[in-house]
Amino acid sequence: MPSRYADLSRAQLAALVPELLLIGQLIDRSGMAWCISAFGREEMAQIAIEEWAAASPIYTRRMQQALGYAGPPDEGDVVTIFKGLQLDIGAPPQFMDFRYTVHDRWSGEFHLDHCGALMDVEPMGPDYVRSMCHTIEDPTFDATAVATNPRAQVRPIHRPPRVPAGRTPHCAWTVRIDPAHPPVEGIPALAVNARSRAASLELDPIDPREEGAADYAGPLVDDLDFSAFSHSALVRIADEVCLQMHLLDLAFLLAVRARAGDDEAGRAQLRTIATKQLVGIAGVAAGRIRRALDLPADAGGALEVLRLHPLLNPAAYVEASFGAATLTVAPSAAHEDGAWLALVGPGSPEPLRAAVRGVSPLLDVEVTGAEQTWTATVVTREEPAREHDEVAVTRISTGADFAFEPRRSLPIFSVQGAPA
Repeated sequence: MPSRYADLSRAQLAALVPELLLIGQLIDRSGMAWCISAFGREEMAQIAIEEWAAASPIYTRRMQQALGYAGPPDEGDVVTIFKGLQLDIGAPPQFMDFRYTVHDRWSGEFHLDHCGALMDVEPMGPDYVRSMCHTIEDPTFDATAVATNPRAQVRPIHRPPRVPAGRTPHCAWTVRIDPAHPPVEGIPALAVNARSRAASLELDPIDPREEGAADYAGPLVDDLDFSAFSHSALVRIADEVCLQMHLLDLAFLLAVRARAGDDEAGRAQLRTIATKQLVGIAGVAAGRIRRALDLPADAGGALEVLRLHPLLNPAAYVEASFGAATLTVAPSAAHEDGAWLALVGPGSPEPLRAAVRGVSPLLDVEVTGAEQTWTATVVTREEPAREHDEVAVTRISTGADFAFEPRRSLPIFSVQGAPA
């Protein structure tokens, strides 16, 4: 199935990819508020740990292989870890402004000149800051590194709560790989997620004959210039980033299910939380995609936003076709996994409704058909609709309106003076 991103221009893709990375980061802003309400702050933190630890090792390795910078299994170096972070929904460019230092292949540091996640959480007080920057970060940084080398350790130099208040950089960390380090092992949910269709999905290969970079095998750079990649490389990156979101959501479902239980009441609670998460991110994502590509705020623009929305991508994962005013969905791998798409249909139109209203509050959808085979028609109402509460909750994040800035991309040299 050809990628739905393939008919965008190279310039459009270069603008869209960082948007998709940021949208992936905002999934937690959408979902965790409802976990706090259902289970409390401490359980929310554990859900976040399990969510990222069961997803990031899978998608990190996928991106390494797609862009040709994967080392031998379990033998990757610090540069490989840093490249992975630059293409990770957990560290979208500029919003999570990672700055890297490479001492040698096995030792480095990074600090965050700006941490959008901290800006979101800091107003909630020091307990929430500690949950994110201590309880969650310690195991999840190591879990991300395990995709490259299980003997990598990511340890803090300093981190919030910020002392003194307003301290910059917001945090700083060391990354060291040592054969003497005990290997990090994946959590049980990682093996479950690795059996999903998303984890092993085959995507279109990158064409090495095109103009632009077909891989990231060269030096590590400080700010990744997406416009330097070829068209097919950008298409592959966009599809991989959407898969990152699906894998993160599948891990989120595993973590919430473990707390809600598998009886009728627990399944209902899981579906409620999962749907609220999807509604929130669907609306915010749609608005950002429309603005990034300067699409019209009408029914045609909404159909194009839906065509490019991570809910309905990659095409190899979500069977969908698009007409002048309609979207038609058929049974697909996403249904088999119980991914986002399984939460949408004639009996659950709110995620689609939130998405089209992210384009214009005058837009709505009418959904007909069966549970896995349905058609959504975009319609225009006379009166604007009120924003979904779930979207308003997600919009509290500073990432909802975050603006990217132009930056130069320069190679990072190791302390020894060689390109990293």
